[in-house]
Amino acid sequence: MTQPPPAHELVIRPLTGPDELSLFRTLPYVLDHELADDLAAGLRRPEWMWVALRGDRVMARAAWWAQTAGAAPLTLDFFDLDDTLPEPERGETGLRLLETAMARLFPAGAERPEYGRYIPPDWRTDPVARDAVEARMRAVGRTGARLLVERLRLEWTPGTAAVPEPGGRLVFRAVRDREELVSLMADVLDGTLDAHSRASLESGLSPRVVADEQYDEELTQYRSPGAWWRIAELPDGDPVGFVLPARNNYHAIIAYIGVLPGHRGHGYIDEILAEGTRILAAEGVPRIRASTDVGNVPMARAFERAGYVNFERAVNMVWD
Repeated sequence: MTQPPPAHELVIRPLTGPDELSLFRTLPYVLDHELADDLAAGLRRPEWMWVALRGDRVMARAAWWAQTAGAAPLTLDFFDLDDTLPEPERGETGLRLLETAMARLFPAGAERPEYGRYIPPDWRTDPVARDAVEARMRAVGRTGARLLVERLRLEWTPGTAAVPEPGGRLVFRAVRDREELVSLMADVLDGTLDAHSRASLESGLSPRVVADEQYDEELTQYRSPGAWWRIAELPDGDPVGFVLPARNNYHAIIAYIGVLPGHRGHGYIDEILAEGTRILAAEGVPRIRASTDVGNVPMARAFERAGYVNFERAVNMVWD
């Protein structure tokens, strides 16, 4: 008969099944309410959800998420530590959990999904929040990851922000086909301030390949119709940019927005964002979510002018 491990011994293992979800939820995070539905939809699997236990106490946890059922993990989006633990025990526990889980899930040489975490908007000035954020980033960093970007998470809510009115300078129409949109997506990568896009370009991929991959791997996964997507043109038919309002597994979102290089600096972004907001507002959605890099100041200001509120931030770390 197998004897249980001593109560003081750290045990690191995946969940045995969905019935252990309550154990996993012992440590809190803002996405806890999505776990049950994600498991049912196949976006998570028990073998992707790991805990570090000392007796019955969860000392740390980690979990990966896939964009669609049957797909490989896309993001390490849960990584929590028991913040009552002293250092270095807290960090060492998190490090051991990550190293053990990733060795099982991602064999040597396999690409590791990026780490993403939602954090309070004031995390740098709140000592408790800053300690928690930095402890997790240190542990992830010790596995070889580096910070890629910090992002603003934004929200527009009916009733607290007015539906933007058309500006009158641009004409909007539906996207004709994949080729038209991908071509415009490739064009807006010239001078992009988006860290993920820049990283892809700096890796040696051409703008066209980056655009093709984003279309195939991201845009095709949305639950909303492509008929919502809009091309912005001048009255003479010259394309200025585009906006892709959409619905993912959880929220209505501004999935992608861009202005072509030759038309930047004229304030067109406000009218293009307003069009995307109007389309989603007309669907009666309770909120619209969006995000942009902290370093993309022009886009952040456009969202602010449109009534989007920065309710949260996110950090993304990657393994090279």
